[in-house]
Amino acid sequence: MATETLVHVIDDDEEVRRSLAFLLASAGMNASVHADAADFLRTLAAAGPSGCVLTDVRMPGMTGIELLRHLGAEHADIPVIVMTGEGDVPIAVEAMKIGALDFLEKPFDDEALLAAVRNALGVWEKGTQREAERQRYRRRIEALSGRERDVFEGLVAGHSNKAIAHMHGISPRTVEIYRANVMAKMEASSLSELVRMASIVAMADEGEERRRKP
Repeated sequence: MATETLVHVIDDDEEVRRSLAFLLASAGMNASVHADAADFLRTLAAAGPSGCVLTDVRMPGMTGIELLRHLGAEHADIPVIVMTGEGDVPIAVEAMKIGALDFLEKPFDDEALLAAVRNALGVWEKGTQREAERQRYRRRIEALSGRERDVFEGLVAGHSNKAIAHMHGISPRTVEIYRANVMAKMEASSLSELVRMASIVAMADEGEERRRKP
């Protein structure tokens, strides 16, 4: 990845930040500590999202809940774990409803925290892999010629060679030639794989369109 994978620790208590950074480092994880949400958001704006966020919910300035809402509004797809004090379970539930991946009640067990962070980093990694896959398939689709794109769209829509030929005023034999070109350029070994590639790109595009809507 272009950016370093980090665990962003956000807590206004310096001792908590220091102890969490030490714990994460002892487990082989890179931590970036922030005294408040505003400092974290400045880092996010400069470097982009990477890794996951481990944030307290009760902080001066922007709270953990407000941070979650902000990240959701900005479509920053980074997993967030919230840390709550005793009696803050309702706040934790609210956090989960607005996008938090997990929550931990203080005082928490070190192994439980590390397990939650590893899970969040796994979610991040899978997300980046999916995005890389989607971009790879999109580039292949964009490399198709106009007629190859017509045949590609007909195939993933479930149409037969004969039906595609009729729709575009060409012969079934010509469709077969374009179909072979499409399969080669898309690096698809079967029609089902071709459909899967198209679905991955289409679903991601639909998700982006929904996120753009106010």
